[in-house]
Order: sequence, then C-alpha cells, then structure tokens
Amino acid sequence: MPDVVTITFNPCIDKTLAVHEMLPEKKMHARMPTYEPGGGGINVARGIYRLGGSVSAVYTAGGCHGKLLSDLLHKELIPVNPIPIEKLTRESWVILDQSTGKQYRIVMPGPQLSASEWQQCLDQLDSIEDVKFIVVSGSMPENMPEDIYNNIGIIAARKNAKVVVDSSGESLINALKSSVYLIKPSLSELASVIVALNIDGFSLTDAALELIKRNYCEVVVVSMGAGGAWLISAHKSVEIKAPHVKTMSTVGAGDSMVAGLIFGLVNEKTLEEAVRFGVACGSACTLNPGTALFKISDAEELYSQLKERLLDREGLEQRNGNNAKMAQTTDLNH
Repeated sequence: MPDVVTITFNPCIDKTLAVHEMLPEKKMHARMPTYEPGGGGINVARGIYRLGGSVSAVYTAGGCHGKLLSDLLHKELIPVNPIPIEKLTRESWVILDQSTGKQYRIVMPGPQLSASEWQQCLDQLDSIEDVKFIVVSGSMPENMPEDIYNNIGIIAARKNAKVVVDSSGESLINALKSSVYLIKPSLSELASVIVALNIDGFSLTDAALELIKRNYCEVVVVSMGAGGAWLISAHKSVEIKAPHVKTMSTVGAGDSMVAGLIFGLVNEKTLEEAVRFGVACGSACTLNPGTALFKISDAEELYSQLKERLLDREGLEQRNGNNAKMAQTTDLNH
C-alpha cells in the first residue's frame, strides 16, 4: 500500500512548444510539442515516485485527453487510479517565444464533474489502506461541493492520515474550514486567506500562527518563489532561502516543492529538513525548460548546498555566541 495518495479532480495534459517569435495575425511555425501529465496532484505523485517514494495517484480522466494522460503516467510507471468521466480532460499550453526567451501560459478551466464522478474519486481514495499522507493539489472544477475537503478529512481520520493541501481561492478557504495538517500558500494566497477569514492586524507570520491557533491547520509553508519558503508551526518559524540557480521555467516548481517536502516527511526528516528538501526540489525544477519536473541529481546537489549553508550559519552563530561569552568573562575579570 502507498505511503502517499494524491487526489487530482482537475488534471490536465501539459503541452509545451516553441516558436521563433510571437506575432499577431501571422502563422507561427512551431517545433513539435512535448506532452506531459499535469495538474497539481499528478505532478506531486510524479515527483514523489521519481524520488523513490511509495505513492498512488487518484484522478479524473475523460475522453482522448484522459486516455493520453493515463498512457503518459503508465510510461513513467506511476501507480494510478483513474476515474472515468464523461467530459474531456483539459489541456494547458506553455509557449516559448525564442526571440525574447519569455514563456506564455494558457490554462484551461477544465470540465465540471457530476456528483457520481467526484464521489467515485472519494470512494477510490477510501479504498486505499495504510496511507500516511493525502495530498489534494491543484485547481477544483467549478461545481465541486464546498464540503469536499470535509469528506476527505473524514476519510483521512479513519486512516489516521494527514491531509496536505496546495490550492488557492475558495478551494483553499474551504480546505481550512475542514481543518487540515499542512497548507502551502504563496504570499498573495495567504493574504487572501487573511481577508477571507477575518484575521486582521497581523503580519503574515502572525497571521499564519493565528490560522494554527484557530485549528485551521497545523503547519503553514509559505512559498516565496525564488526567495524560498517560510515554515510556520506552533513551535517554529523559519525562513529557508532558495539556492541561486539559473531559472529556465517556473512551471511545476511548486508541485516539485510539495513532492520533496512530503517525501522528506515520510522518510522521517524533521519538518524543517523536509521543507528544505522541498525547496531544493522546487529550485531544481526551475533548471529545466517548459513543464519538465526536477532531476534527482540536481535536487540532491542543491539540498547539499542548503545543508552546508545551514551548517556555516550555525557555526557562525556558535562562534559569535562563544565570542560574546568570552567578552563577558573578560569584563568580569577586569
């Protein structure tokens, strides 16, 4: 049985192509596009599996796009649990303008699910035993019930599993109202949560602590893009700076971060170590073009750099502390 199950109600096919120059009203001849499985939970599952973790992906799959999605996941050997749906699975596009190096992202809304279809997703999730983490990541179809996270929480409680949510907008608000273990908002998403839940007069760090005090969640990991992440729990508030890398694309970096974080927790890293490994995986993802995820070798190298930087910092703090003690002793002796 898998340690981690990801559930993706709105997956997609990620298509990446390049054109010489983006021009209106002109034919732009493109290179052959690449096709990759996409959607938050799908990418988290791919990342965890790539790291050698035990994971299974529950997702909806409709029409020819749904079949292609499953075929692509089978090629990567990802253990999957597709739920057939009537409507067509969405697709998203990343277009690279080679003349400027800029990327253009076109994201489709995705199909609405019938009550029977989303219930089958929950039933499939409930049928998987011995789960440690349930990851709900990505956007939600427009017609999903507000209590969907509450239903997932009930399933998780029966399994003694922890729910991790990486979403935004109303979806994130609904998740918090059901109480989850960990959320990974961006700074802007956390700000929106503060307003929606009437948490006023606090810094972002204090607001995150307030979420924890009000039992909305136990851990907040604020994603700060190239800045890294900020980990806030009831007992810890730590900024984890990202390593400096030459960014090719940021697509999938957040999902890679969640994958590394969850993989770390499953493998008994401390919460801070797990977030640091997540930051390394997210940074490693940005080294690759288009929608490609991270390479293990890059993630491990960047994690090693972050650990060395941490040891250097701790050593400096210890030396400064020792110097301060010596200064105090000298003052007393005089």
